[in-house]
Amino acid sequence: MRDDSKPAFSYPVKVGHISANAVSVHLSANEAERRALANLWNVDEVLSLDADLQIARWKKDGVKIKGDVAARIVQSCVVTLEPVEADINEPVEAIFVPEGSRLARQAQNDGGEMVLNPDGPDIPETFSGDTIDAGVVVSEHVALAIDPYPRKEGVVFGERIESSAADDKRPNPFAALRDWKKD
Repeated sequence: MRDDSKPAFSYPVKVGHISANAVSVHLSANEAERRALANLWNVDEVLSLDADLQIARWKKDGVKIKGDVAARIVQSCVVTLEPVEADINEPVEAIFVPEGSRLARQAQNDGGEMVLNPDGPDIPETFSGDTIDAGVVVSEHVALAIDPYPRKEGVVFGERIESSAADDKRPNPFAALRDWKKD
């Protein structure tokens, strides 16, 4: 049984050891981590997970993680339930700032509503303590890229069969109440 307090894929980074010069890091999931990720992502199997990241100081007290992740997973086809392999290649970019940092505050308009630009950069995530987990960042980016309805190539759904109320031969459950009279 897996300990849910420990992430399925973890690469802790001490914030105090990060400099302004980016450090290159290559992450690769081992067999136990791939099994835990398959369970987390609700897929049949994770064949591989690799990430090449650049980790650097961002502004004064933040951390920026940028790079690419590649994964190969096996899912069940939603039509035939046969195994379907999928390749995932995603860019990774995340910024972390300490809790309470002014960089984590969201812009608000005069009415107190948050102002979000859907095309703009993401708001930095906050962290507490002196460690962030680059493995969790990688895992989250892959999870968002997984096709929720995988289909084996060439497989299509059959024709839809719809019935109308006239075709329905079941009796109306309220028909017995039709003859009831109110006293």
